[in-house]
Amino acid sequence: MTDVFDIAGMTCASCASRIERKLNKVDGVEATVNFATETAQVHHPESVSTSDLADVVAAAGYSASTRRPPHTRGDSDAEHGHHDSEAGHGGHMDHGGDAAALRQRLIISAALSIPVVALAMIPAIQFDNWQWLSLTLAAPVVVWGAWPFHRATWTNARHGATTMDTLVSIGILAAFGWSLYALFFGSAGMTGMRHGFSFTLERGDASANIYLEVAAGVTTFLLAGRFLEARSTRQAGAAMRSLAELGAKQATVLVDGPDGVVEKTIDTADLVVGDQFVVRPGEKIATDGEVVSGTSAVDASVITGESVPVDVGPGDRVVGATVNTSGAITVRATTVGADTQIAQIARLVEDAQNGKANVARLADAISAWFVPVVLVLAVVTFSAWLIAGGGLSAAFTAAVAVLIIACPCALGLATPTALMAGTGRGAQLGILIRGPQVLERAGRVDTVVLDKTGTVTTGVMTVTDVVGSVGADADRVLEVAASVESLSEHPIAHAIAAAGRTSFRNLTQATDFDNAAGHGVRGRVHGVDVVAGRVGWVASETGGDIDTDLRDRIDAAEASGATAIAVGWGDAVRGVVVVADEVKPGAADAIARLRELGLTPILLTGDNDGAARSVAAEVGIDTVHSGVVPEQKVSIVRDLQSQGARVAMIGDGVNDAAALAQADLGLSMGTGTDVAIESSDLTLMSGDLRVAVDAIRLSRRTLSTIRANLFWAFGYNVAALPLAASGLLNPMFAGAAMAFSSVFVVANSLRLRSFGRR
Repeated sequence: MTDVFDIAGMTCASCASRIERKLNKVDGVEATVNFATETAQVHHPESVSTSDLADVVAAAGYSASTRRPPHTRGDSDAEHGHHDSEAGHGGHMDHGGDAAALRQRLIISAALSIPVVALAMIPAIQFDNWQWLSLTLAAPVVVWGAWPFHRATWTNARHGATTMDTLVSIGILAAFGWSLYALFFGSAGMTGMRHGFSFTLERGDASANIYLEVAAGVTTFLLAGRFLEARSTRQAGAAMRSLAELGAKQATVLVDGPDGVVEKTIDTADLVVGDQFVVRPGEKIATDGEVVSGTSAVDASVITGESVPVDVGPGDRVVGATVNTSGAITVRATTVGADTQIAQIARLVEDAQNGKANVARLADAISAWFVPVVLVLAVVTFSAWLIAGGGLSAAFTAAVAVLIIACPCALGLATPTALMAGTGRGAQLGILIRGPQVLERAGRVDTVVLDKTGTVTTGVMTVTDVVGSVGADADRVLEVAASVESLSEHPIAHAIAAAGRTSFRNLTQATDFDNAAGHGVRGRVHGVDVVAGRVGWVASETGGDIDTDLRDRIDAAEASGATAIAVGWGDAVRGVVVVADEVKPGAADAIARLRELGLTPILLTGDNDGAARSVAAEVGIDTVHSGVVPEQKVSIVRDLQSQGARVAMIGDGVNDAAALAQADLGLSMGTGTDVAIESSDLTLMSGDLRVAVDAIRLSRRTLSTIRANLFWAFGYNVAALPLAASGLLNPMFAGAAMAFSSVFVVANSLRLRSFGRR
């Protein structure tokens, strides 16, 4: 059996790894812990209860709560009109409070830290007893502002572990503790004390110097990074909420009344299997069902990705959340609640999100061994100075210097500054990046899977060709077809009418209009009876043959996946209007650029094979999977991953949401649905596929900047630690070097602001 737990108390990727190791030590248990979504997906035998698993997590220093599955309603209701009113809900954690609390902590800490740093770094503004004002301002930052780091350090220490929080907490407390010593027991508290800069390597009197700016500044910088993480995590459950909002909220059911069958509006959640409900033009279908009466065209693109609405009539199956575009239909509910197709997609999205591999942040990987080394080095330094006869004061000074110089100021800035610069530049270019883990995945993808409708194509039906025959030119055919189609509600009719209005300023409106559901339309234009619709039906209505040239054009259009609408009047088929979902401008160029980045493009669509292969040939894609449903899209992505491919998925619809979540990197079009956007890692605010190329390039550039920042920051610590241990590192030189390291990291990150499109 499988359970999903919400995990509280994780502060870094190494926390997730520790919980995962603990859970996997239990016999028969296979666990995956996701730091980004703060969840654990656990497969376990029935002999291991959920409370046992929660105890294992608690023993590791964290808390786990079982996520409740959605409530399934209805099949057991005894009476047709009796509906259970309890709405099911899951146990998704709300991270809004965490982000708000961190934001408040960050703002207050920053307001207190700025004057502390300014006073320490600018001798000209240092007045008598300025150091005591600095202490007053820095103390709340060190104690209250840095409390999340101190608390995590204590939790990890109780379980014999160290993380980045350990290094941060020790560094902050060391800097603050030594400042207290220097102020109260050394000479730093004397009136007239000034901080100056000395760029020499010499043994100095550390008791005359304070490090309050280090303690306060590091706290504020790292709180900024932690806030960015919390805000990103807060979005983790948005895909599920978007899916919940996607369907119809109410349904018009048919119930027995005193005077016969009457309509009654109820909440969709109260539908049960067997209910019959009416769906009028423009309304969403409330749940999966079967058409009982009426005919219409249903826009199912939100589920299947097919750009052309599907004609339905009695006996045809329809899916909840799809849109009825034309005639009124009556539907009998066949599945409700958690069994509907949209609910299954929701589960696919959640499973894919929970199953993502953990991304170990580079700083945490460094701290895993760097923190213990620093602690050991501080102890060795203290002992060595005592053994060498340097005295307690000198030994303590050198040991504390090791801890202070190890304080990861630049290391903490490395990721957030690059992330802020990269994401800020991305926002200017219409690219929204979710977080550092996204950048790491973007740097490794080698295969890109693209949805067709709305991604490679416009997703909107347009007239692509008009062909005249039997004494009628193309303009005449379009004018007549647009006149009669302008009175229809069908999406294809809208496309033809729009083309007619563009070409002819004063479009004549047909009279005597009639809609032959599932076939086409009739009307009178300029005194002539006109029919437009399916080729066979129009030929039957006019009684005329279709000449060879026109038949060839019809066959070519249908072979390419387009829709051919025949137009006839009198006793002949006069021409054909071809309607299709056009390829986006720049799509072919985007595919070529993706290949230049070393990516293999694959087209994946729920549309028919002819349309898929025609589009693929036009944009330069060799591999095509057509006619696939959302579950198959996920399977194809998983198959590619099992073959060793690192997959990026680009899509825009609900039918893409689960595949976007399953892929190593999900990119969604901002012109698509909220569910697709929230399930993705990168959001492209425009519909231009070329922006996807820029998004991958920017992600790779940002990741390389983060790595360069970490290398510099870590290299600085490695170089400075021996100097600190030997007692040769002047505190002010150390402060200047640390500031330079931070300035370098920030400047390197700001280079991302110059990133431009090719």
